[in-house]
Amino acid sequence: MEKEVIEQYLKVILSVGEGDDPVKTNEIAKAMHLAPASVTESVQKLADEGYLKYEAYKGARLTKKGRRIASKVSRKHRLLERFLSDALGIESAKVHKQACEMEHTLTDEAEIALCRMLNHPETCSDDHKKIPPCNLDVESCAECKARSAAELKVATFKGDLRQLTELSKGERAKIQFIRGGENVVEKLHNMGLTKGADIQLMNTAPFSGPVEICVRGCKLVLGRGIADKIFVQKAG
Repeated sequence: MEKEVIEQYLKVILSVGEGDDPVKTNEIAKAMHLAPASVTESVQKLADEGYLKYEAYKGARLTKKGRRIASKVSRKHRLLERFLSDALGIESAKVHKQACEMEHTLTDEAEIALCRMLNHPETCSDDHKKIPPCNLDVESCAECKARSAAELKVATFKGDLRQLTELSKGERAKIQFIRGGENVVEKLHNMGLTKGADIQLMNTAPFSGPVEICVRGCKLVLGRGIADKIFVQKAG
């Protein structure tokens, strides 16, 4: 399969599955405007190549390898949407299509520059979906801003980060990245929420309510807005 086709499938599965949920082939077919039989064949090939796990009648679930690629392409797509809309003023009806055409050729270097130019946006302009985090070896957007482009390096451990709010009750994880400027970083640091800190999600309130976590032996309650800015790597 061509690189562009692989990336498109993985991006759609990540978007439709909203994380770890399995996605049925008819859902993928609907999202991509393709015949279900054709999608089933492609999904099986992707599974054979290690991008996802697939079970008939249950659906497809991304592997770590597949999720890393899907997150990267989704990040480029959503940054491009912001650029086309905010910087170039392209009408909203055309933004998504043009971003789809450009996402596969945007280099990693251009992606970093685009994010910095746009002042590290959190959501895209099309449907306000969250932009996946970068894979740079920085603790936060504030640190990225403080460094020159030449100083920025890719981290070997990143690529499968989740928002804190994506964890299930009882799951443990390690903080790897904080999305936000100096004020956000300082606020979280004062609560002991720093890069490398081990945390456990204790409870999540319904209807976008606060989340309760345990960090450094202490229980904390965070508003959903601030919790969404914390990206973690799941234990194990």
